[in-house]
Order: sequence, then structure tokens, then C-alpha cells
Amino acid sequence: MKDMKNNKNNPIEVLRLHLASEMHSVDCLINTYMKSETAPIISKLADHLINAGGKRLRPLLTLAAANLCNYNGTSHVKLAAAIEFIHTATLLHDDVVDESLQRRGKPTANLLWDNQSSILVGDYLFSKSFQLMVEAGSLKVLSVLADASATISEGEILQLSAAKNINTDEETYFKIIDGKTAALFAAATKVGAIISNMDETHVDALTNFGKALGISFQLTDDLLDYTGFEESLGKNIGDDYREGKITLPLIKAINKSSGDEIIFWEKTVGKGVQEPSDLKQALFLMKKYGALNDTRHEAIIWATKAADHLEIFPECEIKTILKELTSFVVERIN
Repeated sequence: MKDMKNNKNNPIEVLRLHLASEMHSVDCLINTYMKSETAPIISKLADHLINAGGKRLRPLLTLAAANLCNYNGTSHVKLAAAIEFIHTATLLHDDVVDESLQRRGKPTANLLWDNQSSILVGDYLFSKSFQLMVEAGSLKVLSVLADASATISEGEILQLSAAKNINTDEETYFKIIDGKTAALFAAATKVGAIISNMDETHVDALTNFGKALGISFQLTDDLLDYTGFEESLGKNIGDDYREGKITLPLIKAINKSSGDEIIFWEKTVGKGVQEPSDLKQALFLMKKYGALNDTRHEAIIWATKAADHLEIFPECEIKTILKELTSFVVERIN
């Protein structure tokens, strides 16, 4: 997670405090399920990533959704842990695919150990997530999270196929982030409504809230890759550009480019032939064509949509925090 400030004005921290008891139960469950006497590397590798400074926003959203729906029970804790395991598994796999060296400012698991271990521990965490889903005792929830897991994989595969393709359009980009990010956000909030036995209208509202929040979150992350601060990002500015990862700021700039500018994009992104000064030129073209501002505007639109989906619920403290969260996600790029 990029550029999330840790202070009393941070709605994620406010949400964490509001749900402190339940989140503690989630953390205990995660630590219990990560242990393996047969293969100790599982605990070491998973612990490296899970406890590396992430905010655990997705499991918090599951707890918050259940709280918003006045849920009474313990299944939301198991599902929140399952959501975090799915997320962690995808990060382990992503770092191998992207050949990443840093995550949250620390060396990636695949760098400290190896690719094989990262992949296999990711698979292990996926398996543990499904054990937790089964324990929750809802076939409907199991179906939702199984579908989300498949959608995440599809999104990652689509992103891989679009890498270095400067002809990638915005429709394809949104399919990618809908799969790789928004699907798990939507599932996290949807299952909270389902186990609370809410009617279809309220389930749909929380599903759409999660999806819109996830899209806004990913748009902001992709923008921060070009505009953030390295100490906050936990990675280098412009890593997406150097890796040939096609995100919205790049797509918008390429769409308005012509002549020598297209040749520049084909060389540096399409062929991956880059000089140290090329990132500066890429940023110049993004600013020239308003690609960064346009991406920020898209992120704000989706954040507003997320907040609007909450209007069906009665006013309460948790609703207020979630609405503040939608604004905060975009404020990271102010």
C-alpha cells in the first residue's frame, strides 16, 4: 500500500481502532494458520510479508461491512483472515512474476529466499484461505471468494499479456484492475453483507462499494508510481514504466502522442530500451497531455461512486469512517 500516512486523521487507523478487538482475533487466527511444523519456511516467509507493515485494509473492510450490517457472530473473523491470505498469496506470486526486489520498502520474499519457495508458500496460503472459508459454513460465501480468486488470476494474466504493449486501451486497463484489485475489495465487503443475511439490495450496495473503492485505490497507486515519494512508496519512482507495465497515466499519454513521441514510447516501453533520462521525458509527456491530472480525476470519480453506494445504510459511526476512507484513498495524491 502506497503513501498511507499513519496518524489520527487516517481513516484506516480509525477503522482499526474501532474494530480493534475483532482485528486482534483476525491477527491471532492468521498467526495460527501460518504455522507449519513440517515446513518451517512457510511461517518465516509468510510472516515476512504479512507482518511487513501492510495495513490489512481488505480484512478490515470485511469486519467493517459486517459491523455496518449489525452482524452478531464470529464467521466474519474467519473470512477476514481468509481475505488476507488470498491477498498475501497474490503478492507472493506477483513479486515472482514481476521480478520485484522491494515491497513496502523491504526486500521481497523471492529475493530473500527464492522463487520456488514464494510460489509454493503462496499456494499454501490459498489453501489455508479455503479452509477458513469452509469453517465459516456458507456455500454462498465460498462461491464468492472462489470466484474472486479466479478473477484475480485472470486479471494478473491479462496484465502480463498487456505488458509492453503500447496499444493497450483503457477498456483493457480497467479489466485488469477490476480483476487484480477491485475483485478482492468487492468480495471482502460482499461476504460481510452475506453472513449478516442482508437483502439483495444491501448486498449489492456493499459489493459495489468495495469494487469502486478498489478501482479508486488502484488508480491512485498507479498514479503514485509517477508522482509519489520513494520513502513512502517502498519502491522507486517510475518502476511501472521501467517494467513496461501499462497503467492509465501511460495509456492516456500514449493516446495523445504523435510522431517522434510514439517512437519514444515504442523504444522505451514496447522494446524496453531505456536510458536513465527517459523517465524524465516520459513524465514530461504525461504532464504535457494532462495524463496525470486525468488519472487523478478518474480516481476521484470512483471514490465518489464508492461513497454513494453507502447511502442506503443508516447513519452510524462505521458508515462515517468508510465514507471518509473513500476520500482518503484519493487524498494520498494531493
